[in-house]
Amino acid sequence: MKREKEDKVKKYKILNKYAKKGQTVLSGSSLMEYFPVNELQQTLAKQTVIYNRGIAGYVTSELLSSLEECIFELEPAKLFINIGTNDISSADGEYDPARLLANYNEILTQIGVRLPECKVYVMAYYPVNAQADFAGMDQAAKESYFRTRTNAALLEANAEVEKLAAQHGYAFINVNEGLMDPEGNLKEEYTMDGVHMYANGYAVVLNNLQEYL
Repeated sequence: MKREKEDKVKKYKILNKYAKKGQTVLSGSSLMEYFPVNELQQTLAKQTVIYNRGIAGYVTSELLSSLEECIFELEPAKLFINIGTNDISSADGEYDPARLLANYNEILTQIGVRLPECKVYVMAYYPVNAQADFAGMDQAAKESYFRTRTNAALLEANAEVEKLAAQHGYAFINVNEGLMDPEGNLKEEYTMDGVHMYANGYAVVLNNLQEYL
């Protein structure tokens, strides 16, 4: 997994040389990387040049160490960032909210220094679904997967990240309307494993994002 992440950073660094500066960038973990935004936006009347620099498995400390490749080299005019859910669902089962916020604060601080004119949109974390049954995921795997990554924890993190965004003068946006069932879980038809979404889920997100693009 570490090698895969390093390879993606290298690929992005090479790809960035061919990118147009001053466009829109998406940055974060798999919830960003798997967003098929450029395909989905073909249905929109207004289309935007968007570079997706998400990396699956990334935690805040990893994005902090690759801000050059994932953000700064592109010199974006607009930046959408969604990072931290892997901190919440850490592999060792130990979630440290203070560490998440400290790293996120440093990320936003560096963005403010390097990209003072950039419009930054800090995105709310998407809901999860720990109730439905998904292929290849037994009860033990489900309990491990959702031990700390719960909707309650995500809502708490959203509240703290919203405060953090405000401290930096950035917009906090919640584009989750339409993603949830009546119980507040990510709709089963939108997700393959209770966390990661199919294109139909991302289509809802893109529709909610339109006013910001």
